[in-house]
Amino acid sequence: MSALLASVGLGYLIGSFPTAYLAGRARGVDLRTKGSGNYGATNVYRNLGAGPAVVVLVVDVAKGLLPVSLLPRALPATSVAPATQAVLVAVAAVLGHVFSVFVGFRGGKGIGTAAGAYLALAPWATLVAAAVWLAVLAWRRIVSLASLCAAVALVAAVLAFHVAALPSSAPLVAVTVALSGFVFWTHRENLGRLRRGEEKPIVGGGR
Repeated sequence: MSALLASVGLGYLIGSFPTAYLAGRARGVDLRTKGSGNYGATNVYRNLGAGPAVVVLVVDVAKGLLPVSLLPRALPATSVAPATQAVLVAVAAVLGHVFSVFVGFRGGKGIGTAAGAYLALAPWATLVAAAVWLAVLAWRRIVSLASLCAAVALVAAVLAFHVAALPSSAPLVAVTVALSGFVFWTHRENLGRLRRGEEKPIVGGGR
């Protein structure tokens, strides 16, 4: 059990790495006071430009991919199945990104880190969700809408690809449904703006 707690704790700390905050500090910008006030790649793009946003996105994806891929194998074996342990590490990494211990339990909305985690957990389902994200973004140019549609698509794809493996895939399916709901919660303000037709599209980077 101590190894399981260690992997989950490390997953949370890795997910907590404040990528966007550090990118803002490097440019002398406090992202808490700019745009959405969010420590995510979209707010970095709007306020710092495309280059820093790409770096932030890549690191945020790695914050999910690396701990889920490596920690369950790197630490001593536990009584918990490796697949279940990987799912728990994924949850911890996403929660670390959204509630980072390094910046007062603030953070981004979890999309990049969740994408990285699911590249390790369910790569084919993740590719489906990524395709939906890209298609919706190209169509409407609204990142939040693309992210919400991708969250729904991920649930459908995980069910399609992994339902045959039940009950062993039950932790993955359950956590995917829960994380999709969590993504809707982190986007609750965006949902309000979408309903009112006030959500701004991505039209260009830079300050």
